[in-house]
Amino acid sequence: SRAPAISVSAESCIPAGLRLGPVPGTFKLGKYLSDRKEPGPKKKVFSYAVTPFFQVRMVRGELVDEAGSSALEWIGLIRAARNSQEQTLEAVADLPGGQIFYRALRDVQPGEELTVWYSNPLAQWFDIPVTATPTHDEKGEERYICWYCWRTFKYPNSLKAHVHFHCALSHGRPFLHHDH
Repeated sequence: SRAPAISVSAESCIPAGLRLGPVPGTFKLGKYLSDRKEPGPKKKVFSYAVTPFFQVRMVRGELVDEAGSSALEWIGLIRAARNSQEQTLEAVADLPGGQIFYRALRDVQPGEELTVWYSNPLAQWFDIPVTATPTHDEKGEERYICWYCWRTFKYPNSLKAHVHFHCALSHGRPFLHHDH
Protein backbone atom coordinates (compact mmCIF):
# COMPACT_ATOMS: atom_id res chain seq x y z
CA SER A 1 0.00 0.00 0.00
CA ARG A 2 1.07 3.56 -0.55
CA ALA A 3 2.67 5.47 2.32
CA PRO A 4 1.00 8.76 3.24
CA ALA A 5 2.62 11.87 1.79
CA ILE A 6 4.46 13.67 4.55
CA SER A 7 6.47 16.83 4.04
CA VAL A 8 9.73 16.78 6.00
CA SER A 9 11.25 20.25 6.29
CA ALA A 10 14.25 21.78 8.02
CA GLU A 11 13.62 23.73 11.20
CA SER A 12 17.17 25.11 11.10
CA CYS A 13 19.94 25.28 8.51
CA ILE A 14 21.24 21.88 7.41
CA PRO A 15 24.81 22.26 6.14
CA ALA A 16 25.88 21.04 2.70
CA GLY A 17 27.52 17.62 2.80
CA LEU A 18 25.78 16.45 6.00
CA ARG A 19 24.94 12.74 5.76
CA LEU A 20 21.72 11.27 7.14
CA GLY A 21 21.11 7.61 7.69
CA PRO A 22 21.50 4.87 6.98
CA VAL A 23 18.10 4.56 5.33
CA PRO A 24 16.30 1.61 6.95
CA GLY A 25 14.28 -1.06 5.19
CA THR A 26 13.93 -1.91 1.52
CA PHE A 27 15.08 1.01 -0.63
CA LYS A 28 12.43 1.96 -3.20
CA LEU A 29 12.98 5.69 -3.60
CA GLY A 30 10.51 7.10 -6.11
CA LYS A 31 8.15 4.15 -6.25
CA TYR A 32 5.19 6.39 -5.39
CA LEU A 33 6.46 9.54 -7.10
CA SER A 34 3.93 11.43 -9.18
CA ASP A 35 3.93 14.68 -11.13
CA ARG A 36 1.68 16.22 -8.47
CA LYS A 37 2.98 17.49 -5.17
CA GLU A 38 0.42 16.09 -2.81
CA PRO A 39 -0.44 18.03 0.34
CA GLY A 40 0.05 16.16 3.55
CA PRO A 41 1.09 16.45 7.17
CA LYS A 42 4.34 18.26 7.86
CA LYS A 43 7.26 17.17 10.04
CA LYS A 44 10.08 19.52 11.01
CA VAL A 45 13.62 18.37 11.71
CA PHE A 46 16.35 20.14 13.60
CA SER A 47 20.06 20.19 12.94
CA TYR A 48 21.70 20.16 16.36
CA ALA A 49 25.07 21.89 16.59
CA VAL A 50 26.83 24.35 18.80
CA THR A 51 28.70 26.85 16.67
CA PRO A 52 29.06 30.63 16.88
CA PHE A 53 28.76 30.98 13.09
CA PHE A 54 25.37 29.39 12.48
CA GLN A 55 22.16 29.74 14.40
CA VAL A 56 21.68 26.00 14.39
CA ARG A 57 21.65 23.55 17.23
CA MET A 58 24.05 20.77 16.27
CA VAL A 59 25.61 18.09 18.45
CA ARG A 60 27.78 15.47 16.73
CA GLY A 61 26.16 16.28 13.37
CA GLU A 62 22.95 14.39 14.10
CA LEU A 63 19.55 15.54 12.86
CA VAL A 64 16.53 14.94 15.04
CA ASP A 65 12.85 15.78 14.62
CA GLU A 66 10.79 18.03 16.87
CA ALA A 67 10.19 15.13 19.26
CA GLY A 68 13.91 14.33 19.45
CA SER A 69 13.59 11.17 17.34
CA SER A 70 16.65 10.13 15.37
CA ALA A 71 16.78 10.14 11.56
CA LEU A 72 16.17 6.39 11.44
CA GLU A 73 12.60 7.03 12.59
CA TRP A 74 11.66 9.62 9.91
CA ILE A 75 14.21 9.44 7.06
CA GLY A 76 11.94 7.12 5.08
CA LEU A 77 9.26 9.85 5.03
CA ILE A 78 11.36 12.24 2.92
CA ARG A 79 9.73 12.67 -0.49
CA ALA A 80 11.39 11.89 -3.80
CA ALA A 81 12.35 15.01 -5.76
CA ARG A 82 10.51 15.39 -9.07
CA ASN A 83 13.43 17.26 -10.66
CA SER A 84 16.88 18.62 -9.80
CA GLN A 85 15.53 22.11 -9.04
CA GLU A 86 13.57 20.91 -6.01
CA GLN A 87 16.16 18.33 -4.88
CA THR A 88 17.98 19.07 -1.61
CA LEU A 89 19.45 15.63 -0.85
CA GLU A 90 20.94 12.79 -2.86
CA ALA A 91 20.91 9.10 -2.03
CA VAL A 92 24.43 7.67 -1.88
CA ALA A 93 26.07 4.40 -0.85
CA ASP A 94 29.64 3.83 0.31
CA LEU A 95 29.91 0.70 -1.82
CA PRO A 96 27.61 -0.81 -4.45
CA GLY A 97 25.07 -2.81 -2.50
CA GLY A 98 26.09 -1.14 0.78
CA GLN A 99 24.03 0.90 3.21
CA ILE A 100 22.31 3.93 1.71
CA PHE A 101 22.58 7.43 3.16
CA TYR A 102 21.16 10.80 2.18
CA ARG A 103 23.64 13.66 1.70
CA ALA A 104 22.74 17.36 1.64
CA LEU A 105 23.64 18.78 -1.78
CA ARG A 106 23.74 22.35 -0.50
CA ASP A 107 22.83 24.29 2.63
CA VAL A 108 19.14 23.63 3.27
CA GLN A 109 17.44 26.69 4.71
CA PRO A 110 14.91 26.73 7.58
CA GLY A 111 11.41 25.97 6.35
CA GLU A 112 12.68 24.28 3.16
CA GLU A 113 11.34 20.82 2.37
CA LEU A 114 13.81 17.95 2.22
CA THR A 115 13.52 16.06 -1.09
CA VAL A 116 15.85 13.37 -2.38
CA TRP A 117 16.84 11.59 -5.58
CA TYR A 118 19.48 9.03 -6.51
CA SER A 119 23.10 10.03 -7.07
CA ASN A 120 24.22 9.00 -10.57
CA PRO A 121 26.31 6.03 -9.34
CA LEU A 122 23.45 4.76 -7.16
CA ALA A 123 20.92 5.19 -9.98
CA GLN A 124 23.19 3.14 -12.26
CA TRP A 125 23.55 0.48 -9.56
CA PHE A 126 19.73 0.17 -9.32
CA ASP A 127 19.34 0.38 -13.12
CA ILE A 128 17.36 3.61 -12.87
CA PRO A 129 17.68 6.04 -15.79
CA VAL A 130 20.16 8.83 -15.08
CA THR A 131 18.89 11.23 -17.75
CA ALA A 132 15.57 12.06 -19.36
CA THR A 133 15.30 14.28 -22.43
CA PRO A 134 12.24 16.51 -22.66
CA THR A 135 10.05 17.04 -25.68
CA HIS A 136 7.58 19.90 -26.08
CA ASP A 137 3.83 19.52 -26.42
CA GLU A 138 1.55 21.60 -28.63
CA LYS A 139 1.52 24.40 -26.01
CA GLY A 140 5.33 24.46 -25.90
CA GLU A 141 5.46 22.93 -22.40
CA GLU A 142 8.18 20.43 -21.55
CA ARG A 143 7.03 16.84 -21.27
CA TYR A 144 8.87 13.58 -20.72
CA ILE A 145 7.64 10.57 -22.68
CA CYS A 146 8.07 6.90 -21.82
CA TRP A 147 9.48 5.39 -24.99
CA TYR A 148 7.94 2.02 -24.12
CA CYS A 149 4.29 2.87 -23.41
CA TRP A 150 4.13 6.53 -24.56
CA ARG A 151 2.78 7.81 -21.22
CA THR A 152 3.76 11.46 -20.65
CA PHE A 153 5.15 13.08 -17.52
CA LYS A 154 5.72 16.67 -16.45
CA TYR A 155 8.94 15.94 -14.51
CA PRO A 156 12.00 13.87 -15.42
CA ASN A 157 12.16 11.89 -12.17
CA SER A 158 8.49 10.92 -12.52
CA LEU A 159 9.39 9.34 -15.86
CA LYS A 160 12.48 7.62 -14.43
CA ALA A 161 10.46 6.16 -11.55
CA HIS A 162 7.72 5.02 -13.96
CA VAL A 163 10.23 3.22 -16.20
CA HIS A 164 11.91 1.50 -13.25
CA PHE A 165 8.92 0.61 -11.07
CA HIS A 166 5.74 0.65 -13.14
CA CYS A 167 6.09 0.37 -16.92
CA ALA A 168 5.26 -3.22 -17.79
CA LEU A 169 6.57 -2.70 -21.33
CA SER A 170 10.08 -1.73 -20.15
CA HIS A 171 10.63 -4.81 -17.98
CA GLY A 172 14.06 -6.27 -18.50
CA ARG A 173 15.07 -3.71 -21.12
CA PRO A 174 17.43 -0.80 -20.62
CA PHE A 175 16.06 2.74 -20.71
CA LEU A 176 15.84 4.19 -24.22
CA HIS A 177 17.07 7.75 -24.54
CA HIS A 178 15.39 10.32 -26.77
CA ASP A 179 18.04 10.00 -29.48
CA HIS A 180 17.46 6.24 -29.96
